[in-house]
Amino acid sequence: MSLENQQMSDTSCAQPRHVAIIMDGNGRWAKRQGKMRVFGHKAGVKSVRKAVSFAANHHLDALTLYAFSSENWNRPAQEVAALMELFVRALDSEVKSLHKHNVRLRIIGDVSRFSARLQERIRRSETLTQNNDGLTLNIAANYGGRWDIIQGVKALAGQVEAGALRAEQITEDMLDSAVCMSELAPVDLVIRTGGEHRISNFLLWQIAYAEFYFTDVLWPDFDENTFEDALNAFARRERRFGGTTPIGANAS
Repeated sequence: MSLENQQMSDTSCAQPRHVAIIMDGNGRWAKRQGKMRVFGHKAGVKSVRKAVSFAANHHLDALTLYAFSSENWNRPAQEVAALMELFVRALDSEVKSLHKHNVRLRIIGDVSRFSARLQERIRRSETLTQNNDGLTLNIAANYGGRWDIIQGVKALAGQVEAGALRAEQITEDMLDSAVCMSELAPVDLVIRTGGEHRISNFLLWQIAYAEFYFTDVLWPDFDENTFEDALNAFARRERRFGGTTPIGANAS
């Protein structure tokens, strides 16, 4: 969505429409418990449930969760295998509840690297919930912001190669429509848990004008109160989108 459209879509209300969360701290949480990292990832699933429930109850349009980055393949093979199995189990156990609560599930990222078993679970889960019109839950899996932009550029390049588009005709709106989640409200708020202050290759295009909220809370300890704190902090921000007057305020 272009900046002009993003400004028009932003209302004077204090609540974000689209929240994205970098879920960080599972490994450190497990270490503090004297257990293996996978124990933290399992505990993190409970926080996902809390976040989804909170987002749905507060009538957010979309919630995007950074579950597995394209760089996470560099982790120990045993941990990656455990994460993949956890992903399968989570889809099996959670999708019926999501569907019951009118949540539309989407997986964003390059799923081609996943096993056929996991790809089938993703396809079934997305198909089951595709007509739901409540909260849209995006799970970023094997996702990277640079990958997202590159795959959008390749789509436009294909049109140029086919003669359907000239290079000089390419606009920001065209690339915007070619990246993930282009049909959704823009990301208003990015939350990162675990005390780190990095984007980590997450939604590089989509968060150009998002507000950021960093918390030291580790992801398995993330709950409704932490989410509420982030929304309250967002409500106190003045969103200017590069201008001098906050959106929704009268220029003088």
